[in-house]
Amino acid sequence: MNARPEPDKPLRDPVDAIIDQWALARPDLDTTAMEVFGRVYRISRSLGDRMEKAYARYGISRGEFDVLATLRRSGEPYTLSPRQLSATLMLTTGGMTGRLDKLERAGLIRRSPDPHDRRALQVTLTAEGLNLIDQALVAGLAVQTEALSPLNEEQAGQLADLLRLLVVGTGS
Repeated sequence: MNARPEPDKPLRDPVDAIIDQWALARPDLDTTAMEVFGRVYRISRSLGDRMEKAYARYGISRGEFDVLATLRRSGEPYTLSPRQLSATLMLTTGGMTGRLDKLERAGLIRRSPDPHDRRALQVTLTAEGLNLIDQALVAGLAVQTEALSPLNEEQAGQLADLLRLLVVGTGS
């Protein structure tokens, strides 16, 4: 799905209509930020919904994907503490516990005592969890790649660079 404009017709989106309305109602305002973040928000919502559908085929939610992906990218032995997972995913320990309970019931992770601290636990991907996250990761990347299809490689790189500036600049 390539949304390139026709030469004689400028490309417009729903945000343009909102900006046009504000230009009439409040011509004194600079709505540049609204144009950028309105589009970022719409893309995030739309892509988030598509990602949920992609992960649902594997019986997991986006939040559960995040836990499994964090363990997967930590490298072998694919083990982290619940505290490390919570910090990485910016979740409360209560929110993390719920996700871990569901993933453990599904056989995708296992919790075990930390051999270095008997008060702590370790969370490890099971072989089934490793297989599932590798498949779900490919499915999610396919959705994201398809969403970037209106851009060429150079444009996608420029967008990534510009978004990085915003992430760093906003402390996100």
